[in-house]
Parts: sequence; C-alpha cells; structure tokens
Amino acid sequence: MAKQGFFLFRAIGVIIISIWLCPAVRCEAAEDSIPAGTTITLQNWQQYKRFMPDGMQALFSGAYFWKMPADFRMEVGPTSNYPLPPAYLQNTEKYSHLVTIKELPSGGHTVEGYVAGMPFPNPAEPLKGYKILVNFWYRYIPHLYCSSDDHEYLVNGSEQVSTIRYEDVYRRLSHNSDVGQPIDDPRGQGVDHTSFLMTLEPEQERYTAVLILYYADPTKPEDEFIFVPQLRRVLRGSSNSRCAPVSGSDFAPDDFSAFSGGIARFQADFLHDQRIFVLATAEPALYGKTSNYYFPMFFPKPVIGKWELRDDYVIDARRIPSDRAGYCYGKQILYVDQQAYTITWKDAYDTSFRLYKVEMSERLARPVPNEGIQFNGGNAIEVMWDLDKHHLTAFITATPEGKSVVSNDACRDVSGVNYDDIERFSTPGGLSQVMR
Repeated sequence: MAKQGFFLFRAIGVIIISIWLCPAVRCEAAEDSIPAGTTITLQNWQQYKRFMPDGMQALFSGAYFWKMPADFRMEVGPTSNYPLPPAYLQNTEKYSHLVTIKELPSGGHTVEGYVAGMPFPNPAEPLKGYKILVNFWYRYIPHLYCSSDDHEYLVNGSEQVSTIRYEDVYRRLSHNSDVGQPIDDPRGQGVDHTSFLMTLEPEQERYTAVLILYYADPTKPEDEFIFVPQLRRVLRGSSNSRCAPVSGSDFAPDDFSAFSGGIARFQADFLHDQRIFVLATAEPALYGKTSNYYFPMFFPKPVIGKWELRDDYVIDARRIPSDRAGYCYGKQILYVDQQAYTITWKDAYDTSFRLYKVEMSERLARPVPNEGIQFNGGNAIEVMWDLDKHHLTAFITATPEGKSVVSNDACRDVSGVNYDDIERFSTPGGLSQVMR
C-alpha cells in the first residue's frame, strides 16, 4: 500500500507540475503553432493537416488526379505582420458605425451607409459570415494597380502546357483610402471598381480585351464588355456568364481574387476560425520562374518562399436560393485572412456538393507607394486545380525576369504606358482604342 501510495503521490505531482509548467491556454497555443524551420513532406503532412484547408489536404491525400509529388517539401517560416494603411484604419474608426445590413426582397442582403475603411471591424453574429464577406469585398486595395506582363499557364492531364500573357489593370473609384485620393472619384459615375484584362499572347488572341465594371450600388449587377479584334467591335457580355471559362482557363469571372461574385447575390455562414499555411512573401524574380514550381502541379517549391501560419475565418458562401439556378458552384468554402481580409484559399463544390475545384490564391505582400507593404497590392500566385477535368490553370503576376505588378503612382509609366488613364483602361469607350 505504501508503494502504491508513493506512485499515486508521484503521479499527482507530475500532473500538478505539468499544469504549472503548461497552463491550458499556453498549451493550446503551443499546439496551434509550428516552429519556424519545420519542413512538411508527404511523409509527415498528416501531423500538420489541422493547418491545411480541406482542398490542400485533398492534394496531399493522393486521392485525386492532382497530387503532391514524391519529393514535395514545404518549409515553414515566421508569421509576418504588415499593418493596414493609416487612412484605411482612420476611415474604419470614422465610418464603420454607420454601416448597416439591409435585407433584400430577393432573399439576399446588402449594406447601407458604407463610406470607406473596414465596414465591420469586429464581425460578430448575427450574420457574422456575411459581415466577413463584406469586409473582404471592401478590403484595402490600392486605388490602382497594373501589370504589362501577367503570365497564365494552362496544364492538361497529359501535362501539356500552353501560356497566355496579359495586360492587367485594376482601379478602385469609390470608397478609397489612399493618400492623396478622394474617397469617391468624381469620374467614377457610380462605379466602385473596374477590372481590365487584355491578351498579349498567343498571337491569334492578341488584343482580346475584357472590362468588368462593379458598381457602388452592390445590388446592381456588374457589366462586362469584350473587345473582339476580329470584329473590331465592343460586345456587351451577359451577367449570366459568371461561370464561363476566361480564355479557356479554369478560372471563371467569379473566381478572380478567389471570389468576385458580389455581396447581394450571396449569403455566407461563419464556420470556424482556423490557422492555415499561407505563402505571404516572395520575390518576383523567384516566383516568376516556372522552374521554381513542382511540375505539373504548379505548387511553389521552397526556393520561392517560406509558408507561414495565419489566422483565417472560414466561411461558406452560396448563391441565394433565388439566384442559384444554373450557377456553377453549390458552395464555396472561403478562407479569409483575419488581418488583411484577403481570401488565400477556396474549396469549390459542385451543385451535388462534391469537391470540384481547389483554388490557391496567395496574395504576396509588396510595397505600395505611400502605404507601406500590403498584401492586396495585386501581386499573387493563383492556381486553380479542376479535380474533375484534370486541368489546372496557374496565374502568376511576375515574369521570369522578375517584372511584377506595381501600384498607384508607379502605374503612370510602365514600359512607356500610362495605366493611370481612366478613359483608356476603365471605361467601355477605352476598349475601342485597343488597336489604335
């Protein structure tokens, strides 16, 4: 009995010491982090799967056509911190209390009273998931970013690769928080932001250009205009084509920046918080080279950069019931960064709720003139893996020589082109100037 009592006393002592050395909060925190220098491989990935979106786990599992290669390595580094611009934070403090959510006759929602900054700095129930989606929609983005040489790589199941080069211009005309810019540009005429994309290669598609106008009134459907060089005409696209492939790729217009579907036609439910792996920093000279990716997966090799753990909200976004007929996705699980409100990963499910597409949307932090280093400056590695059709598309905003996206004043002269010309790059009339 004395011996048993001794062991019982020692066991209790060990428990007490363990609790003293590792309080519950601290132990939980330890389990929710990974030491910098850790390397993830096919042999040990399951130890770290709690930090992976479901779609990333699917790529590791080997259960699908697209899978990580045998020599795969992913290195973990420290978590970076880049504060949002002061004006954006000031506008958040000044205006966020004015923002309300309004229910629409369609069954969806919209926001009223939004001026600038983050609409819901502390998203909470009710409608927490929708508030997070709204924060993403109005996340900080420079009023202008541009590229004269984005690269897109299309890979089929036979590992054949085709390349497309684009000219790319994004402009925010309303709700600005950039130094020296009005909150609402008087030239905007009710437009919130515009997206211009023109094909440079292949030659047979050269000068094909698409301009999408997203309106300040979230309930107004976006307008899409297409310049067709063979016809020398500007055609108006259909708002029902939001699922149509862009230039034969695996991206649809609603997939741009992981989600471009708007906030009036979607509902969103908050699922949980999760720390996930994010590739947040990389140099254009490294991520612009195709040799620095695992082929044919187009997943970044360690030479491009180290992955870090970042806190994300996980939300389930679906078209509202009245708008679901004919839509490509039954649901989209979006992983939203809790600081910058970027969407860094998306798992898209078909209408039968089978995993259909997996999108990695790593927003790479780069300097924005007058605003410091920001995640939403336009630099990105976006890969869409189609698990059904055995296709993938990688959209990389850097050239093999290291040329990348620039923003704000730097767009006024990019290889002799002034991308700050609103008429030319942000209005339908500008499309008629494409071949002049």
